[in-house]
Amino acid sequence: MKRYLSVMGGMAAFFLALFFLVEYLGVPILVDPTPWLNHGGLWAAVLGVGLLIADVLLPVPSSLVMAAHGALFGVWVGTLLSLAGSTGAAVFGFWIGRRGGPLLNRLVSAEERERADRLLKRWGSLAIIITRPVPLLAETVAIMAGASPMGWSRTILAALAGSLPPAFLYAVAGASASQFQNTVLMFILVIAIAGFFWMIGRRRFSND
Repeated sequence: MKRYLSVMGGMAAFFLALFFLVEYLGVPILVDPTPWLNHGGLWAAVLGVGLLIADVLLPVPSSLVMAAHGALFGVWVGTLLSLAGSTGAAVFGFWIGRRGGPLLNRLVSAEERERADRLLKRWGSLAIIITRPVPLLAETVAIMAGASPMGWSRTILAALAGSLPPAFLYAVAGASASQFQNTVLMFILVIAIAGFFWMIGRRRFSND
């Protein structure tokens, strides 16, 4: 599994380097997209969902976008918009993984690939669920899942389940008050919920 894990680590390192590059260049819409979203209306909704989907390849501050959805559209509409964007990002990453499957076959041995496929077949849904709120890991896991035998329907259901808690919590934060401290607290709560899902899933699969 060393080469397989190396590929995953390389992908995470690439996304991290891209984040620092964007921070260094100071790309306005990727550093703080809220000025573009503050106008509200259909344009803000489309832009917000599009930014969340683009988060697969670009370092989008998804927490700010989700909080802006809540502030502009209220809790329920904001949740739906963020849910659509986050799930769309997972599906986009999965599609990239599907397209990159042949490349992965050239980078890792058949034995490593079969072992990783077995693990993803068993744990893939849980991995997608618990990593959706986690930067870098969310993109990496979605892409690697796409290179595995996991099916589309299973991936979409897992993405929906993993995206709903952060979509709702950030919408609540944005609707109640657009303060930085609230966003940080919501991020911590989202990570705690992801950990809860992980413990439940681990207990379930350990009993199989």
